[in-house]
Amino acid sequence: MKEILTLLKEGNKPSLLAAIVNTVIAIMKAVAFFLTGNIAMFAEMLHSLGDAANQFFVYIGSALSKKAPTAKFPNGFGRVVNLVCLGAVIVVAIMSYEAVIGGWHHILNPVESSGLILNLSVLGSAIVLESFVLYKAGKEILHDAGIQKGGLAPLTISFKHLNRAKPATKLVFMEDLVATMGGVLAFVAVLFAHFFGILIAEGIASVLIGLMMFYVVGKVFLENARGAIGETDEEMLTHIAHLVAEDPDVKDIQRVEVVKEGEFLHVEVVAEVDPSHTVAYVDDIRDRLLDLILQQKGVREVLISFDEDDGVSTWKKENPPKVVKQFSSKLPK
Repeated sequence: MKEILTLLKEGNKPSLLAAIVNTVIAIMKAVAFFLTGNIAMFAEMLHSLGDAANQFFVYIGSALSKKAPTAKFPNGFGRVVNLVCLGAVIVVAIMSYEAVIGGWHHILNPVESSGLILNLSVLGSAIVLESFVLYKAGKEILHDAGIQKGGLAPLTISFKHLNRAKPATKLVFMEDLVATMGGVLAFVAVLFAHFFGILIAEGIASVLIGLMMFYVVGKVFLENARGAIGETDEEMLTHIAHLVAEDPDVKDIQRVEVVKEGEFLHVEVVAEVDPSHTVAYVDDIRDRLLDLILQQKGVREVLISFDEDDGVSTWKKENPPKVVKQFSSKLPK
């Protein structure tokens, strides 16, 4: 139990905040829907319920992914967060389907809803709360990218750095972006239905909200499927390859791999060194490179192997290789 509590403290904070906020919003929208029968509110209720459910799952998954490797699972649990995100999008997909179907039925058979003030109050409050969570998630994305900016930056430039964000943070940002846009859409639909008598506006809003949710489902599914399989981080691969190549004792690089393991990076390097060096000297080179690579953001595991310099230049600074050739790693005698 103590270990579980410790892990939960290290879970992704934006996803926990989003889960709590969306639970409160879902309850508000559920009350409003049952009192007014507004179909746009129904879609928003499903949206918030789906978001709250999978964000709780993602929070737990992000915490479990930080569990240290064990004898039974020597590669660690980094990809657990990707697997949890894959499961979470199923919940969103079901809610998306219900929102689209409910909206389509309303378009075919429009029914006037009541409770204008209640609907607008709930939707307005939800938009403010969702925007707050979106801002927090955007701020976390900038933090992951090493950018310290306030003001509107988390809502503007965070889009450019989504690829550098943790899987859980990225999911929260995308879901709350769609939730905020959906809230605005539902708000406008309620106004159109009440003041202009366009009753199908609420059904159209429900369908559009469902389709936006489907977009999140598709994007999150593809990204986390790649993460669960094991995806190369191209940017960090180039960066680490340059760091290794700059070491004065490294003659060449045979292979560099940087694979995403959930929120962390697994690095493997095969470098060539002068065969005249002693084992003790090569061990010092390894320790130096190990410390340097582990200092890089997100790197958790590093495996460094050496081969003797064959006199053939393999690594090119402009295009560092992922896998260049087969090899048998060995230390000099």
